[in-house]
Amino acid sequence: MSELKPEVLLDDLMFPEGPRWHDGRLWFSDMHAHEVVAVDMEGNRETIVEVPNQPSGLGWLPDGRMLVVSMTDRRLMRLDADGLVEAGDMSSLAPFHCNDMVVDSQGRAYVGNFGSDIFTGEEAKSTNLVMVTPGEEARSVADDLMFPNGTVITPDGRTMIVAETRGRRLTAFDIESDGSLSGRRVWAELDVPPDGICLDAENCIWVAAPGNPGAFVRVAEGGEVKQRIDLAERGGFACMLGGPDRRTLLMLEAHAANPDRIRGRGNGRITMVRVDVPGAGLP
Repeated sequence: MSELKPEVLLDDLMFPEGPRWHDGRLWFSDMHAHEVVAVDMEGNRETIVEVPNQPSGLGWLPDGRMLVVSMTDRRLMRLDADGLVEAGDMSSLAPFHCNDMVVDSQGRAYVGNFGSDIFTGEEAKSTNLVMVTPGEEARSVADDLMFPNGTVITPDGRTMIVAETRGRRLTAFDIESDGSLSGRRVWAELDVPPDGICLDAENCIWVAAPGNPGAFVRVAEGGEVKQRIDLAERGGFACMLGGPDRRTLLMLEAHAANPDRIRGRGNGRITMVRVDVPGAGLP
């Protein structure tokens, strides 16, 4: 394994999550700052929209409009020309805060949730993955998941892989024509709790590993670790392969995730490093 030496792209963040490479920039949710931000590769940032109930997962509809998960009220919002509007209500399906999301080529949004209140020490509970289809009611498409978090879809659009944070595994599903999920199987057992993930062109997955400190780990199907970037003082919470050739690994880091322990801006930052294998699939 070659040693990778990251550099800082953007500092002075509260808690960055949900990174997506879109239209030449990295888009992400600064969750506890209640804002969606876009930043270019030179570090020039723009606040796109404020989300009062905490933003998380991001994605785009086929017509180019952005979707964003509103966490604490468990809703999916759409950014129209005149502001945010509700695109889906998940409050009757998700038992606690919603989090990360992947949006497929047809605009179907797959959204995870915590399952229980992780910040108060509540017992871990299995939960579901919710699909929101434009113009339809939200529905559960998978259950018995231990904190479904980062999610990717393979380039052929036929397989979804979900990070189960409290299950310490990556779980794969076949995607049916109506968006339903079938053929559940373990893609990889892990020795870290996976948070955000991204897929590369060799069918390996970069996994963000929280911890004190954490890491970013590149894993092959079956669980073999191909590369690892250990952090000095922060946890890894999400990652994305971006840049013009999608060979830049963008890593979202933070000292603390619990809002009661975050002491303002500077808790989070985004670093980046060049890698050999480009990104693939969605997001």
